[in-house]
Amino acid sequence: MIDRIVEISNPARLSVRDAQLVIERQQGEQLSLPFTTPVDEIAVLLLAHPQVVLSQAVLSRVAEAGGAVITIDAKFLPASMLLPVQAHFLQTERFAMQMQLSLPTRKRLWQQIVRAKIRAQGELLKELHGSDDGLIAMSERVRSDDAGNLEAQAARRYWSLLFRDSKFRRGSEGPDQNRHLDYGYTVLRAAVARALCAAGLHPSIGLRHKNRYDAFCLAADVMEPFRPLIDRSVFHWIAREDRAAPLDSRTKNWLIGAVTTRYEFDREERTLFDILLRTANSLAKCVTGGLSSVSIPSLLIPIAIESAPKRGVKRAEIDGLESVRAQA
Repeated sequence: MIDRIVEISNPARLSVRDAQLVIERQQGEQLSLPFTTPVDEIAVLLLAHPQVVLSQAVLSRVAEAGGAVITIDAKFLPASMLLPVQAHFLQTERFAMQMQLSLPTRKRLWQQIVRAKIRAQGELLKELHGSDDGLIAMSERVRSDDAGNLEAQAARRYWSLLFRDSKFRRGSEGPDQNRHLDYGYTVLRAAVARALCAAGLHPSIGLRHKNRYDAFCLAADVMEPFRPLIDRSVFHWIAREDRAAPLDSRTKNWLIGAVTTRYEFDREERTLFDILLRTANSLAKCVTGGLSSVSIPSLLIPIAIESAPKRGVKRAEIDGLESVRAQA
């Protein structure tokens, strides 16, 4: 299996021919020689330029193959997301059970997610700086529905320590690493939503996130413990590059690598897509009553931390097209 993330960041025309995605870059009034890639290998198609023209067949074929199509706004945040609607044979039944999930069960599952997130944050701090600053112990104190709001308390401590910058504020619009985090989270969110659909769950029926304007609340829930994977990638990037520099193709390729690289999991090398699917399947079993706990791994360790976005990943840049793939 090959999971490829393809971003279109320049004016281009997309079409499908013989099960291949055909990409032609717009050069004035002319089109460049086409670049092709198998549609069945695409995990996520990111449309990051307003002058991308594509046929309905592109959207349909990517969805049929189980991939996600995302449009990106000027702030590198998802403006829309297209996901497959027939990804699992028990999909309708599981949708109904999601809607009927009891409040105590939702609170218990959210407790597990917050515990895993804070623990992963602490593990990342320990990996990078030698101390978790008490976050791992804090994770054990999370109660049902995170009644004590430890997620927010941990975040305040985590962000100032991660970048060794007491002035850093997550979510600010300044020319800093927030742009890198937003872009990486966009790719991660798409990967999580894809896994949820493959497990027969509806990504909009959340456990805790309930924004009426967010069509992917469950994806926002489930991605929380995996955010430190992006945080690690951003940390290593800004340690060697100017955080205020433009978010160019080199930067994006590095950040995408956090999603496409291989990780150590159960004494094996696995792609993040495979690991996310296991988490999604365990959540589906919690929804149907087969399990009481979601299977969420501890902070995943890439095969090589410093070179994680490079090892096991093939890259190609064709006239503004960034294509990253990982073989599983």
